[in-house]
Parts: sequence; structure tokens; C-alpha cells
Amino acid sequence: MLAAARKELLLERLRTDGRIIAKEIANELGLSEDSIRRDLRELDAQGLAVRVYGGALPASPAVVDYAARAFVAPESKRRVAAAAVALIEPGATVILDGGTTTLAMVDALPRTFRGTIITHSPTIASALLGHDADVLLIGGRLFKHSAVACGAAAVQAAQQLSADLFFLGVTGIHPTAGLTTGDAEEAAMKRALASRAADTYVLGSDEKIGTASRYAVLPLDEIAGVITDKTADDPASRELAMAGVRLVHTS
Repeated sequence: MLAAARKELLLERLRTDGRIIAKEIANELGLSEDSIRRDLRELDAQGLAVRVYGGALPASPAVVDYAARAFVAPESKRRVAAAAVALIEPGATVILDGGTTTLAMVDALPRTFRGTIITHSPTIASALLGHDADVLLIGGRLFKHSAVACGAAAVQAAQQLSADLFFLGVTGIHPTAGLTTGDAEEAAMKRALASRAADTYVLGSDEKIGTASRYAVLPLDEIAGVITDKTADDPASRELAMAGVRLVHTS
């Protein structure tokens, strides 16, 4: 089998099975594990897979830059955002992560909401200018890829805060890899924010479910739930539920 055909087969297995175990597929195809690992390294370098110990997981399409991300699954993000806003009680203190799904949350949030919104995203903060909510903006080094503040100063500022809810944006939500994103410092900032909230909900728009990125954010047992518009009988949803994740489905 030619290398191009092998890679197409590997990508199809990632789409259908949600993971590849190098040893198993090497035995199935009658190839060496080294050949499969080489293919997986190349797919990883192309951003089409994420290599993990023993194989690979589907790469998330949500790792593109901020401007491009607005065009990825916009309807799914709007549905997830509306379900997330429904979880916010009047007067609550809420941390909003950066990203296009949290920006959709701002659009869905009533302008008369009189709680407090904490964010490390200048984009989210500016979108809240017309709302009655108090807005606290965390500063730090601007990570331009996601338009959020990261780094030591931002983490230190986050550690002085507390909130009722944190709405976490990630690029990958996978039953075995957990919650992942594409940058190590951004992952650290997300962990810092999650540690300051009573409950953390993950915004799981369509393109993120069943995929993974390079850097771990949180294990699945440290969140209150994943808000998703995937149906309960979707294979990825079933695997997450079997992993003990509470799924908050959109209506």
C-alpha cells in the first residue's frame, strides 16, 4: 500500500473510531509499526492528527487563529452559547474564557444582566460595553492567536479572584485525552481560571467533540459538565458519558 493511501486510511479511521492504536493497525495491514508511526508523525506535522503514546487522536480544527475561528461551526457555537447563558443566575459572578463561543455568549446574554463578568479577553470585555454587568478585565501578555492575556502576571491576577461559574473554551474534548488546547501558556491560564470558580462548564461546539490538541488543560473529572449540541446518541457523546462526563445538551 502506497504511503498516500495509508494516510487516507488512517484519517478515515480517526474519523470513524476517534483514535488509532499503531500496533493494531500495523498488524491489520501487515506493516511494521515504524511505518505507521512515520505516517502518524507526518499527519501530526500537517495538523491532521495528534500523536499520543501508542497511536494518535483526531486533531481539532479549532486551533486556527482567532479570525478564522469565527467561521468554524458558527451555528453550533450559537446553540452552545444560548445553553450556557441559561445556566447563569441573576447577580452571579462569571468568568468567561476567550474565544468565539464565549463571544457568542455575550450576544446571548441579556443586556440587563447585573452580575459581574471576569475575563482575560479584551475582545470579550469590549463586547460587554453595552451591558449593565460589571466587567473585570485581567491583564497580562497578549496571546494574539486567541486574543487573550496569558503569562505569569495574568495567572497571578487570576489567583486573587473567585467566581460562581467559569465557562471554559478548549480546542479538543476527548474521552481519553480529556480537555486540550494548542498552547502551553494558554492551557496554564485556563487551569488558573478554573481553580477560581465553584463550577467549570466546557463550551463544546461541534468541531471540538471527539478531537484533541497538544496541551492538556483539565481532566474530565474536574468539570461540572460539557455543553454541547451533539445528540445523546452521537458516538462521541456516548463515549464522554461513559467516561463520567455530564453532558448539557442544547434544546
